[in-house]
Amino acid sequence: MQRRPLLFAPLAFAALPLAAQPRPIRLVVPYPPGGPLDIVARALAERVQGSLGTVVVENRPGAGGNLGADLVAKSPPDGHTIVMGAVATHAINPWLYRTMPYDPIRDYTPITLVAQVPNVVVMNAETASRLSIASLADLVAYAKRNPGRLNYGSGGNGSAGHLAGEMFKAQAGLYVVHIPYAGGPPAQLALVSGQVDFNIDNLAAAAANIRSGKLKALAVTTARRSSAMPELPTMAEAGAKLGLANFDVNTWFGLFGPARLPADVTQRLHKAFTDALASPEVKARMATLMAEPSPTTPEQFAAFVKGELAKYEGVVKASGARLE
Repeated sequence: MQRRPLLFAPLAFAALPLAAQPRPIRLVVPYPPGGPLDIVARALAERVQGSLGTVVVENRPGAGGNLGADLVAKSPPDGHTIVMGAVATHAINPWLYRTMPYDPIRDYTPITLVAQVPNVVVMNAETASRLSIASLADLVAYAKRNPGRLNYGSGGNGSAGHLAGEMFKAQAGLYVVHIPYAGGPPAQLALVSGQVDFNIDNLAAAAANIRSGKLKALAVTTARRSSAMPELPTMAEAGAKLGLANFDVNTWFGLFGPARLPADVTQRLHKAFTDALASPEVKARMATLMAEPSPTTPEQFAAFVKGELAKYEGVVKASGARLE
């Protein structure tokens, strides 16, 4: 008797490897492609494949990062959906937006802080020369002698640059005018062209214009000097006698899972990503962004986020910025 060929056998066998493959991890970036968070997320996703399998970076921008962050907050706590949260999503937005779709503490399991990027006080170089401002102390002294004469630009009401400027004004006792722009690039252009006097900008974004001489850098806003430009003093160093001894503001980002992520899953993710942060390849990629790798334990990251949330409450309220 002649046997019929098993026409479906190849399909069945072909399906076995696919079925055996582990489910990929979604790493949500709540901002558009191409920014520092996205670049670092992709570098990490590539590096952890050996220990975690496939990690797919998914950009979910919208509502200042709230859209993507909320997606992860409402995902199952199984380790397959995590988010690259940031100072905006977990420390600024909860005070800035009138309604929030998530709680930055209760709705997440911190995994690790990933990186911190210094901000820098920069002046238009021609303006600094004309006003004889060569240091942060000179800037403060001029602003106090001439209240309301200086202005600073930012990427918009409630942006990191705006809030850092308001903190600077409050701690140094200054009256300078805030001019918001529709994003970081227009604010940078306004500074370079002399439309505004100074900005508190991301160091990576300002570095090229600092090196070309178009901008005069006065101080970094972090507690420690930046390894990218170690010659720049910190705000605390430069302004210790000006009321700025405790000034510490930066752009940070880190990994979170949904609340109630099992401890063993959290530790597995933590080890994979902190090992990746220690790799020469990831360090080199982050150095191009002037980002400082900053791995922590989950417990340290949780405490850090609580501190940042408390710090920005007063700053946002004092700024008067509110978004719907």
